[in-house]
Amino acid sequence: MKKIQTKTSLSLLLKLIAAIAFPIALQNLLTTTGSMVDTIMLARLGETTVGAAGLCAQFSSLLFSGYWGFAGGGMMFFAQYYGAGNKEGICKSYGITLFFMSITGVIFTCMALFQPEAVMALYTNNAEIQALGVQYLRIVGLSYPLQVLAMAQSCLLRTTDHVKLPLYAGIASVLTNFVCNYILIFGKFGFAPMGIRGAAVGTVLAGIVNVLFIVIAAKVTKIPFVLEITRHFRWTKDLVKEYLVKCAPIIANEALIGVGNMMINIVLGHQAAYAIAATAVFRTLEGIIISFFSGFSNASSILVGQRVGDGDHEEAWSRGIRLIYICSITIVLIAGVLILIHNPLLHTMGLSGQSYETATGMLLIYAAVCFLRMGNWTQNDTFRAAGDSAFGSILEITFMFAMVQPAIHLANDVFHWPFLVVFALCYCDEPVRYIIMQKHLYSGKWIKPVSVEGKKTIDAFRKKYQIVVKK
Repeated sequence: MKKIQTKTSLSLLLKLIAAIAFPIALQNLLTTTGSMVDTIMLARLGETTVGAAGLCAQFSSLLFSGYWGFAGGGMMFFAQYYGAGNKEGICKSYGITLFFMSITGVIFTCMALFQPEAVMALYTNNAEIQALGVQYLRIVGLSYPLQVLAMAQSCLLRTTDHVKLPLYAGIASVLTNFVCNYILIFGKFGFAPMGIRGAAVGTVLAGIVNVLFIVIAAKVTKIPFVLEITRHFRWTKDLVKEYLVKCAPIIANEALIGVGNMMINIVLGHQAAYAIAATAVFRTLEGIIISFFSGFSNASSILVGQRVGDGDHEEAWSRGIRLIYICSITIVLIAGVLILIHNPLLHTMGLSGQSYETATGMLLIYAAVCFLRMGNWTQNDTFRAAGDSAFGSILEITFMFAMVQPAIHLANDVFHWPFLVVFALCYCDEPVRYIIMQKHLYSGKWIKPVSVEGKKTIDAFRKKYQIVVKK
């Protein structure tokens, strides 16, 4: 294979990453911090309350899996069309993305409002945790459409070089959540104490603030695309077909992996109360790591997608390779910092004794595999941004149900191995997938443009590097 040429020095690439990644990472960190504040405040009400909120958060994660397939597909179109300067394509693809994401949000809202008992019964058989979770879901379900709209807006803004607005909206949202939680959970300033229901109300109010902030700021500063509603729904049959074809693997990936993760969380949720509390806290801390990681991963997707969109495939390939390793190394450093400060952090979040020891073990296991895990995630996001939505999705789905699920259920249900062994098996597929993904990365076959400009130069690029792609 010929040496890949690049126009971007490492120092310039790092500057480009920083300009995109840090605002996104900070926004995600703020969201995670809001969840951590919820956990810390609810810890004063006991491990059972923490466990209930944590399991409800897993249902919210399933919602994320439901709509992220459309969001991820949308970002591919936004970035490539933006790189190509196709404003009409950006508006139309945003309208399609928002439409399908909203359907998902409405479905989950209905489940939370009208069938919360069934939802909680899936995650745990602990009656006390179920009852608290039902109270939370019946309120927090109202925030799901707001969460979907804010995410769609943020994806559009990030891929069109307006990464700071979602950050500022996130700051306003987290501050709202913190203040409302303090007042409503404990009953301050004349309000009656609401406990876990107060945390749910705080989440809904924070969601309202998030959306309103973006809408008002976009209107005042005249940011394009976000509020051009009349242009959002001028779809063509060909565009909708191409969007759904490209999104189908991502949607299947997120939906099936969401189901797979739910099955894992069901296993983890049917453990002793100390393990459930440890898992709830671990998921919050994992969110801190992922918040940083997703900022870098989104930056990789945007920087690669824009170059594929404008037809500079060689630069996109070079950027993709370097960005993947930068993201992976960064996440290892962040995980290391979290390990160093885990002792006071876990105690602050209400863990002690067995729950503290279990959460510590979970963090150590995660730190050991995070390079591979996040490397796989970043590679999949990079492939998707370049137009190859199928390869990583098929791989992840296959390994989830052919390897991870059997390993976990055999370990837990048949052999009754310790909880931490079962938890470690959640990541047993990562090394194998990493090797396969690396081979695909260096093949260059994942560059599959959707823009007119990108399609014009793809044949010459493949010919130069002797890349054979089956039609």
